Amino acid sequence: MSRLLIISNRLPVNISKEKGQLRIERSVGGLATGIGSVYKSQESLWVGWPGYNLKNLQKEEREQVLSRLQQEKCKPVFLTPHEIKQYYGGFCNNIVWPLFHYFNLYAKYDPNYWSSYVKVNEKFCAAVMEVAKPDDVFWVHDYQLMLLPQMIRERLPNAKIGFFFHIPFPSYEVFRLLPWRSEVLSGMLGADLVGFHTYDYVRHFLSSVRRILGFEHSLNEVQTGTRLVRVDLFPMGIDYNRYSNGASSSRVQKEVERLRRKTGKQKIILSSDRLDYTKGIPLRLEAFDALLSQKAEYRGKVSMILVTVPSRSNVAQYQALRKRIDELVGRINGKYGTTDWLPVRYFNRFLPFEQLVAFYSLADVGLVTPIRDGMNLMSKEFIACKVNGAGMLILSEMTGAAQELGEALIVNPNNQGEIVKAIEKALTTPIEEQQRINRVMQKRLKRYDIARWAQDFLNRLDDAWIAQEQNTQHVMTTRIRTELINSYNQSKRRLIMLDYDGTLVPFADKPEKAVPTAESKEALKALSEPPENEVVLISGRDRNTLQNWFGSFDICLIGEHGAWMRERSGKTRAPRLLSNEWKDQIFPLLELYTDRTPGSLLEEKPYSLVWHYRKADPVLASLRANELKDDLMYLTSNLGLAVVEGKKVIEIKNATVNKGLAAQNWLSKQDWDFILAIGDDKTDEDLFEVLPSTAYSVKVGLDASKARFNVISQRHVIPLLRELVSKKAQVEKTAKT
Repeated sequence: MSRLLIISNRLPVNISKEKGQLRIERSVGGLATGIGSVYKSQESLWVGWPGYNLKNLQKEEREQVLSRLQQEKCKPVFLTPHEIKQYYGGFCNNIVWPLFHYFNLYAKYDPNYWSSYVKVNEKFCAAVMEVAKPDDVFWVHDYQLMLLPQMIRERLPNAKIGFFFHIPFPSYEVFRLLPWRSEVLSGMLGADLVGFHTYDYVRHFLSSVRRILGFEHSLNEVQTGTRLVRVDLFPMGIDYNRYSNGASSSRVQKEVERLRRKTGKQKIILSSDRLDYTKGIPLRLEAFDALLSQKAEYRGKVSMILVTVPSRSNVAQYQALRKRIDELVGRINGKYGTTDWLPVRYFNRFLPFEQLVAFYSLADVGLVTPIRDGMNLMSKEFIACKVNGAGMLILSEMTGAAQELGEALIVNPNNQGEIVKAIEKALTTPIEEQQRINRVMQKRLKRYDIARWAQDFLNRLDDAWIAQEQNTQHVMTTRIRTELINSYNQSKRRLIMLDYDGTLVPFADKPEKAVPTAESKEALKALSEPPENEVVLISGRDRNTLQNWFGSFDICLIGEHGAWMRERSGKTRAPRLLSNEWKDQIFPLLELYTDRTPGSLLEEKPYSLVWHYRKADPVLASLRANELKDDLMYLTSNLGLAVVEGKKVIEIKNATVNKGLAAQNWLSKQDWDFILAIGDDKTDEDLFEVLPSTAYSVKVGLDASKARFNVISQRHVIPLLRELVSKKAQVEKTAKT
């Protein structure tokens, strides 16, 4: 069985030292609590920061800590105070956290934060590499380690890597504000499977990938050009039985009785959250104030228990938030409080498990209204603790949990009137109705608990990895590469047919910018030198461009997918008489689509028209491309034309012209004993289709193809061509000596 490596910012074990006393205890964070039991139940290792700098400990204390971490199946990553300040306090908490929660005005885009973030991710990667085994499964967690999946991938190309994102992933319009947006997306796409809590986050991520990196996706699968990455939603659950059984325990029941003696017959509204500006705590207090102001009958009969767990107390926004909450609590209590009734009972501290569960059990209303939240497990914990079924949950529609707990009272956290009405409804709903509603949610939460969530993710990761393996089974291996080179060396009549854009050179925003590189020129010249080689450059480019770029080369040229040809001797010809009369009907339509799609452009070739949309907005371009294809299908049906879709281009040309037909002119010339053809898009499929079964046909990229083999990307083509020539030279040199 494979070992599971969980990698997160924090370990499930926390190290601290207070008053000279070393403390090593289980962490209480959401992730540690959530999957702590899962990693204990199987062969696993947890990699993360233990929360303390070992340099501050004596030798014996360090040994004690390391021994305890080993017992807990933990691999520590020790961070310096500077790294913690810049990486965690800086990039994570001053950029990613506010930006991804739509508080973009709080974000401080300091390049020093970014450099520290990169270095710490590299530090985590180094720690992972120290313990990694060949069959390990890597599960990376959250926004602190967004670069890590790709870093692991670069060192272990065949590793099984999953990445789960626990906070909201923002819309493209917000995410694009991040200066290092491309690097972050590329880092995450190093995984085989990327998981989110909700479909909204999946949708936002895929939109950003498409718009920023240009990678298309289909059925939640991203084709990066080198790999296929799956993206899916996995709504995180809780350890349901822990909370449900905890609520029934004698210790919790005694705590409930103690609290009830203090609150008497008052109805209790519970608000429990980490102290964070994303939670909307002041808005809850203001709504409670409005309730007491508008409905005097609730005074003395309803109290709010407000629990805020201190967080990031050294950050200015959090200090201001704490002050604001203190002021609101004081104002409400001063305005409405009496000698025997305190409207708001305020606890600004961490609550032990039994006390928290007692509050959940006691409360008549759970008020969970964050302005933005990735999932919010507290809402699920509240429902799990309602053993007798009584109690109502008011839940913000801005949480991931709202999509699962639809039976709760769902509100807009910014709509005070809606919250006031929801509180009233929660306080007046009959017990039987409360029980009916809660039983439905409890069954759902119990069924999809934390163990099911983790297993579901890992199962889907297995599926994604298997699909990845199948997708790469035609990738040219070292053995096939060696076989190809040997076949080349042993042959006497060689035909080499090469596409240009996306094969010899990478794509560019505009066609005229994709000029031949020094490397591509060198490769073509080296291949054309042996007299036994016939090199054919077969492209969709127009004849003038090909002549300007390669007219002096001792190679054959095929332009416009076969509408024009130039022999090695320099003789040019067209395969047949072609008509251009159809252009008068098609050109106005393409002009219209160019005008309606900013960033697109129209190219006219002697025998074809091409609509390019590489620089257009990807979403709009995709919509326009589909519309254009529909219109062209109607217009071209009786004109003998073919509509060819390439990479970010749509070309209209004579149906009697394609690369396959053009290639047959060379295939029929003689009995070739070696044929190599390399291309990257749909137009090259016509070429691959007419080749004999013995030919080495190579598709650039991992798309499905009629080619026998694939190379992962364009940057692998030139090295392959160089190797052909250099190996041949080595063989000849050896033969002479």
